[in-house]
Amino acid sequence: MVRSLLLVTLCLVPSIVLAQPSIDRVARQVDRLIAEELFDDQTELAPQIDDATFLRRVWLDLVGDIPSPEHTTAFLLDPAPDKRDRVIRDLLASDQYGQNWARYWRDVILSRRIEDRAVLVSNALVTLLTDELNKGTGWDEVATQFITARGDVRDEGATAIVMAQDGITEDTTAEMSRIFLGIQIQCAQCHDHPYDRWKREQFHELAAFFPRTAVRQVNTATKRSFEVIANDARERRRGMNDNANRRGKPEHYMPDLNDPAAAGTRMEPRFFLTGAEVSLGTPDADRRGAIAEWMTSNEWFATAYVNRMWAELVGEGFYEPVDDMGPDRTPHGKRAVEFLSKEFAASGYDPKWLMRVILNTQAYQRETRPRRLPDATPFTANVAQPLRGDQLFNALLTTLELDEATVRSMVSGGQGGRMYGAQASPRDGFNSAFGFDPSAPRETITASIPQALAMMNQPQINRTLTAGSKRRPTSLGKLIAEVKDDEMLTTELFLRTLCREPTEAELAEVEAYGESVDNRTETYEDLLWSLINSTEYAYRK
Repeated sequence: MVRSLLLVTLCLVPSIVLAQPSIDRVARQVDRLIAEELFDDQTELAPQIDDATFLRRVWLDLVGDIPSPEHTTAFLLDPAPDKRDRVIRDLLASDQYGQNWARYWRDVILSRRIEDRAVLVSNALVTLLTDELNKGTGWDEVATQFITARGDVRDEGATAIVMAQDGITEDTTAEMSRIFLGIQIQCAQCHDHPYDRWKREQFHELAAFFPRTAVRQVNTATKRSFEVIANDARERRRGMNDNANRRGKPEHYMPDLNDPAAAGTRMEPRFFLTGAEVSLGTPDADRRGAIAEWMTSNEWFATAYVNRMWAELVGEGFYEPVDDMGPDRTPHGKRAVEFLSKEFAASGYDPKWLMRVILNTQAYQRETRPRRLPDATPFTANVAQPLRGDQLFNALLTTLELDEATVRSMVSGGQGGRMYGAQASPRDGFNSAFGFDPSAPRETITASIPQALAMMNQPQINRTLTAGSKRRPTSLGKLIAEVKDDEMLTTELFLRTLCREPTEAELAEVEAYGESVDNRTETYEDLLWSLINSTEYAYRK
């Protein structure tokens, strides 16, 4: 959770930025291309958001938290014309930026796990990505680590994709393509793709890069874990088809659909997007190194990352769903996404550079509107996003002035609080109730009964929503005692929750409610409860 941020100056920005494409130029060009392709004289565009909305939006998007009232007030009073880009740079320079997006990618990878024990990799995964994203490591280098990963899953976060798919060749192959290329080639596993050009043979040729990789248990006197291994041993005599692959095998075989017990057809490793190949017998390190190089230098690699980030920040991707792209799909704003993808590649696949570009576009800084109908024009407004479990948890800690280390019990969400850890933590419990697959279309993300119960009936939250006692007042109790003016107190609670001042109508409503209750403490306990249970609080506008 972000409590404070150290201001950074331009001299602290890495020198590599000087050689990258101009952020302002690229942002303006993206807006221009979108306007040329999609808008006409009759298109109604949402206006630019106000400063308060921008600040809450950019904090949630970059660091997964909300700004304090002090941050909000200072930003609103700042007359500098470049203050929006400055706060973007400051947030990107904070450690919480990498942690927020590391947790996002953890959810992308582990939400579709087929092996529940893959949660053992969660801490190492978040640690790895936090470090790499904060350092500004290129996304191509990060992806290469995942594609070529080996080692104990508790120590090596890059093993997450292989571990999540239990080391099964076909499932690992499908996820590598989906996550890093945005192409769901697994639809061609048993038959030619029903909508795209991919043939069954092409899926299994891609799978032929990964058969020597497997997951095995590690059971010692001091450790119980799993290890991603590579087996370059010579091929044994094959009987029936065995693509479950628990020990790794030299080559991949495409099953015979007419005779599942047969050995199948031995496949040569070949990259379906370019036809590049390695020979049979190539060691694991060489074949996975080759496919990593070919994937990360392909145009769809850059497009997949750009499209996913654009969808997260603007609310709708150029391609939808974000992980189902390809040359047979038509995006909204084709020229814009192609241009931005090429510039992202030219930046060295720098995630921070791309963030600054997108956050400086008019498309990002427009007001939100409800998700459009299929025949409506895209990108005329930003789209409100439900907060991920981590974001909502952070926001509550900031609002209620709680320290995560002192919170001992949070919601279980019906899963014993275990989502990304062997033992439940408060954050795990919150993710169990509020977490969702970030790759899923957002219109499919709906509120649930466990979520409602978590926010309404969780004892730890409700205790903090009261004023407490005179001897042990809560943060709310201290605020009620210190701020004697009701309008100022109402404004402070709005700033702590929604990061904006209340409207005149809202002030009047709170005043009327206070008169009806005739108890100041109860009035503001109820107000705080209502604000954190509001739709506005649970969404990034």
